Amino acid sequence: MGLDDKIGNAAEKLGGKGKEAAGNATGDESLKAEGQGDQAKADVKQAGEKVKDAFKH
Repeated sequence: MGLDDKIGNAAEKLGGKGKEAAGNATGDESLKAEGQGDQAKADVKQAGEKVKDAFKH
């Protein structure tokens, strides 16, 4: 996994956590769900990168 990918995935996950927290604070279920979705998407990307790295070695 390249450093750029790691940083991008971490940023996406952090952004998702922020959206989720904002949704919780304001009672906006749509924003909360969007944040959770962003986090899940970042996790899937990270898992895919780990699989690619495993096959490289």
